[in-house]
Amino acid sequence: MISGQLTRFVGVGVLNTAVYYSTYLLLGLIAPYLLAHVMAFAVAMVVSFFANCRFTFRVPPTWRRFLAYPATVSVNFVLSTTGLYCLVTFVGLGPRIAAIVAAAIAVPFTFVLTRRVLRGRVVTG
Repeated sequence: MISGQLTRFVGVGVLNTAVYYSTYLLLGLIAPYLLAHVMAFAVAMVVSFFANCRFTFRVPPTWRRFLAYPATVSVNFVLSTTGLYCLVTFVGLGPRIAAIVAAAIAVPFTFVLTRRVLRGRVVTG
């Protein structure tokens, strides 16, 4: 069961990354890269919530889940924002590439937290 959910989570993540990245690039035309990142992240979070409810964990979207959902992506947000800043500032990567690298690093943490919020207690075995 977890492997199927993880596979679907990765699929939703690909869609979500496309939403984030296209929004990030579009907003990057008119805003500084960190502001574009924050705004694109918010848009992608809403898309991610509905896609993960429907396809990954197959639970109905509710207001309670929606209001709890930002907690699941807060770790992703902190990791990806810090990673983006560090990769651009200290490593010298361009903001376009750094955004993808930073997002990929945060994925495993986000899966565990998303599963906990949308499905309830994580049961192993």
